[in-house]
Amino acid sequence: MRHRLDGVEPADDALTVRTRVAPAGRELGLRTVYRWTSDGTRLKLTVSVGPEGDWTMPLPRIGVRFGLAGESAGHARWFGGGPGEAYPDTRAASLLGRWDASIEELQTPYVRPQENGARADVRWAELGGLRIEGDPAFWFSARRWTTEQLDAARHLTDLTPGDTVWVNLDHGQHGIGSQSCGPGPLPQYFLNAEPVEFSFVFSETD
Repeated sequence: MRHRLDGVEPADDALTVRTRVAPAGRELGLRTVYRWTSDGTRLKLTVSVGPEGDWTMPLPRIGVRFGLAGESAGHARWFGGGPGEAYPDTRAASLLGRWDASIEELQTPYVRPQENGARADVRWAELGGLRIEGDPAFWFSARRWTTEQLDAARHLTDLTPGDTVWVNLDHGQHGIGSQSCGPGPLPQYFLNAEPVEFSFVFSETD
């Protein structure tokens, strides 16, 4: 996917950023608008996504990603699904509650590295002095390597922790299935491209 910045629009009460995300060489795209507002204490991000073109393939995830200094973000707390990972088609054991774990404990060390570690139905999460509240509930994951590094790894030893904790706040997730050793997810667990809007509120922890 290629990310293109189309505009930055400052105003008295908001900052609006317009982008387009698209696969190279295809007449497809995701027009995305990020609207930042603040009440002086909390920062709110509202994301609006509109697909362009005839999307015949599902999306892996839809949300936002950012990095935090690793030294300050070694531990996470959240209210949502836990204690282990959960995805649209693998969430039967996820229980709603208040949980905490180190960044290392959030990972599932599959023999072949692959997407892992997401917590479902999260209402709020805290790490690195930052509190994140979602509207609606979201998927939360945090790791010491990027998704691209995880995808490129063939063995666990290929994953070298970096100085940044990469945080994913996902409005939607594609199902996992068993494609590393079998079939992909069932159609009802596909994440199809469609118009969506979601928000996150960021504030300092107490």
